Amino acid sequence: MNAIYMWKALKLANKVGHVMVATASAQGTPHIASALRITAIGGGRLAVQEWFCPGTVSNLEENRKVAIVVWEASTDQGYQLLGEVERARETAMLNGHDVALEKRHPVAQVQRQLVVLIHSVQSFSLAPHSDLEEWPAEGDPAAAAASSFPVRQLW
Repeated sequence: MNAIYMWKALKLANKVGHVMVATASAQGTPHIASALRITAIGGGRLAVQEWFCPGTVSNLEENRKVAIVVWEASTDQGYQLLGEVERARETAMLNGHDVALEKRHPVAQVQRQLVVLIHSVQSFSLAPHSDLEEWPAEGDPAAAAASSFPVRQLW
């Protein structure tokens, strides 16, 4: 994982104001959620916090792999961060949380923070792009810095 591009993705997410979080069930059924809060917490990890809907939570109970996408339409610049949720914790609960309501009409009643270990950062755009790991171009000052970050292949 290239920490330089993870930093660029976080900077863009802060500018854009939201990210998309893709999950899939154990059977491969995809689900997309949005989140307003994403922060770096060190060690190649991000924290994504939101009132995630039951579909996201259900998927993560079966399959912890996620893709986080940040994209700015006006510049067609973006990143896809691939990783795995290491832990999820409840950070807030609606006053009057109703388990019966959740069964009748599934709606987010609990805010959760997902801690995600990022394995790979890729380009994301409408224009043709590579789905390979992002690396600085030769001669880019970030190239020397990026070479000092350890690469960890997990898939």
